[in-house]
Amino acid sequence: MPRPSTRRALTAAAVAAGLVAGLVTTTAPPAAAAPEADTVTVTGPRLTGRATLPSDHLEPGPVSGRDVTPANGVSGPFDGQPIPGFSGAVVGRGGGFWALPDNGFGTKTNSEDFLLRIYQVNPRWEEADGGRGAIQVIRHLQLRDPRNIVDFDIVNEGTRERHLTGGDFDVESIQQMADGSFWIGEEFGPFLLHVDRNGVVLSDPVSSPYGRSPQHPGLGSEAPRVRASGGFEAMAKSPDGRYLYPVMENSLVGDPDPRRRVVAEFDTRTGAYTDRTWDYRVDADANLVADAQMLADGTMLVLERDNLDGAAAWNKRIYEVDLAEAQASGALAKTLHTDLLAIDNPDLIGGDAGWGTGETYSFGFQSVETIVPLPDGQIMLVNDNNYPGNSARVPGTPDDTEMIRIDPAATSEQVANPVPVIAHRGASGYRPEHTLAAYELALRQCADVIEPDVVLTSDGVPVARHENEISGTTDVAQRAEFASRRATKTIDGAAITGWFTEDFTLAELRTLRAVERLPELRTGNTQFDGLYQVPTLAEVLDLARHSRTCTGQPVGVAPEIKHPTYFDSIGLSIEEPLLEALADAGLDDADAPVVIQSFETGNLRELARRTPLQLSQLINCSGAPYDLVAAGDERTYADLVTRDGLRQISTYADQVGFCKDVMIRRDADGTLGQPTSVVADAHRYRLTVVGWTFRAENVFLPSEFDSSADPAALGDMEGEIQAFLALGMDQLFSDQPDLAVAAVGGQQPQG
Repeated sequence: MPRPSTRRALTAAAVAAGLVAGLVTTTAPPAAAAPEADTVTVTGPRLTGRATLPSDHLEPGPVSGRDVTPANGVSGPFDGQPIPGFSGAVVGRGGGFWALPDNGFGTKTNSEDFLLRIYQVNPRWEEADGGRGAIQVIRHLQLRDPRNIVDFDIVNEGTRERHLTGGDFDVESIQQMADGSFWIGEEFGPFLLHVDRNGVVLSDPVSSPYGRSPQHPGLGSEAPRVRASGGFEAMAKSPDGRYLYPVMENSLVGDPDPRRRVVAEFDTRTGAYTDRTWDYRVDADANLVADAQMLADGTMLVLERDNLDGAAAWNKRIYEVDLAEAQASGALAKTLHTDLLAIDNPDLIGGDAGWGTGETYSFGFQSVETIVPLPDGQIMLVNDNNYPGNSARVPGTPDDTEMIRIDPAATSEQVANPVPVIAHRGASGYRPEHTLAAYELALRQCADVIEPDVVLTSDGVPVARHENEISGTTDVAQRAEFASRRATKTIDGAAITGWFTEDFTLAELRTLRAVERLPELRTGNTQFDGLYQVPTLAEVLDLARHSRTCTGQPVGVAPEIKHPTYFDSIGLSIEEPLLEALADAGLDDADAPVVIQSFETGNLRELARRTPLQLSQLINCSGAPYDLVAAGDERTYADLVTRDGLRQISTYADQVGFCKDVMIRRDADGTLGQPTSVVADAHRYRLTVVGWTFRAENVFLPSEFDSSADPAALGDMEGEIQAFLALGMDQLFSDQPDLAVAAVGGQQPQG
């Protein structure tokens, strides 16, 4: 994000109607020179190989899946043993991989006929120059306990070989030792299992030091501390092979920090846990740690994922951490290594295999649970397809088991946006606004900045919503338990009826789910209704600081303080928790890519004395800042955009965010009229000019840029943007960042 010419820079706002009176007009836009785009070399993942195993592949064995949950047109029983993807894998010593499916069909009760095995597999890669693209299954090792070491009854208790099944253990992670034996992390205990090179149990399962899960065979009356399916999904091994690092998939029950995932250390020589632990923090409360692997230099790769499938997915990422480096909070410092939703695929490996297989390849399966570092520096990944439950690639068709190989350090040329593009409430033209999914998609669409509007909960936690009234952006109106919270309040002088964030604790608000605010206009977005939580500002900031733009730069954040006078009046000042959240994220110094916005003036003047961060004065199309109204000050937004008003703004802000109609009026027929002098006047006082909001649907466009009479159809937003760029606008907000990026001449995301 470019630095401002005075002491700050950036901005955003909401849509508004009406014209601002009293502005000087000019006869034609000035001949502004078009900014030139720079091309930069960036490092990122590239797909180099792909191989699949059909979802309905069966290996020899007894009938299974009698109680499997039917899905995608498939139901049991199966005449053999399916391979429902892999939850862990290691490089095999003789080539290929040893790969571990999980417990089969998801629960103890429906997986008693699924045999726990380690398969030796060999992917015959499809590569840039061709190839089969098939996974060859060579043989398997049956996990078994013929020596009766496991000290609780198993499904095959009375048999000679005592084959282990998905009713006994939920195996999820695997490491191979120098002697050929395997350590396996599982979730029902959670336990660590040690088996020999043939799959025979060698020693008692080692219980977790953090308590038991609800599925623990010896739980009894003990309260579980480990969540169901929240155990050792991930487990790394030290480079020398002595230590294992099992990682909790989910937070522990009762942990006050729902984003903490505990990393333990297990000494394979002593067969006991050490007293060393670490905290890994996921990007959102609901995220899971899916796998972990240690590199030769001692840094750890952590696979983090959301629990969503296909287009709905927003977080499938590999982070790099160093167990010797922690943040001030005590949590491990993490750096983005690979975004699995944005893998470069210039060779079109995988062809047209369904969703996510174009020039940008997305490994967006619900259960991406396996990463394997390869000797040449590449990485192999595999999905667990939860057969027959997942259907990311082709909806309605069970996903195959898919192995991919990526080069995480490939280089490519990217075109920087010559005019910064700010994602208005995220990519709100494609996902419900102010969700982590909307923000993350905006970054994949090459936005430079994301914009969270900030309101408060009753317990003072800043969250991202366009308004504190949330009936239009969440499912609260359908939630009977909150019916009594409906109220009528006066917000900025207007009576508003609905449900308000300040009447909900954060815990209560987290039970709600986001919905599309404009369902009649953006019908495609409604497919994502009910999937996403209301994010905290801390989550938005963490997503930003753990991401990079398409050109490898830090992601900018433009938080807008909503209704500050109103929140002050009810004893919930927003500015203090906003600054605290920014400080906690390490985004509070003068170089931080942050600009704080407000439609009011007093709080910006106060913030100018309290923070070195950039500030932006938002200007609406009509009306007046409510703090001035409440104080009896008769100045309006029209007064603020006079030369004297802009001069005063420049004493405390670095940017001015203009409603588009303030810059170019609309004529009576809905077309663009004559431009005003505000852009030139703002530049006179060294203010960065930001325009809001550019939306591609016909209903929002000047009439000459409409594509048809259909209000929901996309028109020529590029033409509209070019008219404002010609006037000298420096930055812009858009609901469709990809189209805005194309309009300003930046990198166009491929998909």
